[in-house]
Order: sequence, then structure tokens, then C-alpha cells
Amino acid sequence: MDFIDTTIEAYALAHSQPESEVLKKLNRDTHAKVMMPRMLSGHLQGNLLSIFSSMMQPKQILEIGTYTGYSAICLAKGLQTGGKLHTIDINEELEAMVRSAFNDAGLTEKINYYLGNAIEIIPTINETFDLVFIDADKKNYAAYYDLVIDKVRSGGYIIADNVLWSGKVLMDTNKMDADTKAIDAFNKKIHTDVRVEHTLLPIRDGLMIAQKK
Repeated sequence: MDFIDTTIEAYALAHSQPESEVLKKLNRDTHAKVMMPRMLSGHLQGNLLSIFSSMMQPKQILEIGTYTGYSAICLAKGLQTGGKLHTIDINEELEAMVRSAFNDAGLTEKINYYLGNAIEIIPTINETFDLVFIDADKKNYAAYYDLVIDKVRSGGYIIADNVLWSGKVLMDTNKMDADTKAIDAFNKKIHTDVRVEHTLLPIRDGLMIAQKK
């Protein structure tokens, strides 16, 4: 993931809104207690998600891939009064940590937290979403997209994380591993989908931002 110049990133962080105390603690705890802390959205990307959500003021947000709850807290910042963020994760071992973070952020009442297989859970959530954030297992990105596209309102957004996959999407297709092939196929899928307008933003590990027409 560390393929963006570290000095440029450090400068960007130094000139960005600092982390809240809740997010700072969650960042520390994730790195100290959880395997693969690089999966955390982190400070710079978290700021972007917060700004994007605040600009939209969504009523309903869907997040696929909660991890330790960092991105959910960032996304929830822009919710309308009475709005809800629905977040799904398959890792039950992180539940206590996630619920504690949501409580510390004062967001327990604004977040519906689901544990299980997102492919099975998404069809059971009977909402129209203003914003969807996909940050889960890469092999199912295309499947998640297909499940949510009809649940997103016109003008709503789907954002997918890790779409540059540490730059491995630039490899020869024959040399790609399964996850890289899945991400590359997902990027091509969005690029050819006439239902959306889109851009691939090269921040951190890449964000695909698609707006439904």
C-alpha cells in the first residue's frame, strides 16, 4: 500500500484536520491489538470520507466492511438528523472493540451494525442509500456492487476502497493474483457501466467514486 511518496503524504497529513481523540485512540488500538492494521482507513482517507459525507448530508449510508469502525465513524459525521449508517462485517472477534468505538463516538443510536456475510445481509436491508462504501473482501467487490446499485438513489454515490491495490493493478494480467484480478475486473466494470459517472482517485490505496445517474 505504501506506494505514494511518504514525504508528500506526511505533508498532506500535517496540513489536514487532525484526528479526533476517539479516532486517534481507535487508530492506536487497532495497530496495537488487531492483525493487519493497514486495513484501517486512517487519518487522511478518513478525513476525505467525513468531508464527502458532510457535503452530501446523507440519510442512509451502507458500509460493507466495518473492520474496527474507523471509516464508519468518519462517514457518520455527515448524517442527517434521524439518519442511519448500516455497516456489515463478518469478523465477530472485533465486535466488542467496534461497539466500544461507536459508543465512545456517541454514534450507537445512529449505526446499525450487522455481523455476517454481506452478500446475504444486503438484500435484507430495505433502504434506499445515498452513499455506499465498499471496503471488504476484494473477490466480491463486483458482487457487492451488483447488489447495491439498484438500492442507491439517483445522484447517490458508491465509493470503493483499495482499487489500486498497492499498484499491483498495473501488473501484466498473467502475473496478477486472484485479488488483484478481482480489483482490476471491478475497475473495468465500473468504467464501462453506463449507469454511473466515475473517477478513480489516487489517494492512499485508491478510491473509485461512482455517482449513479
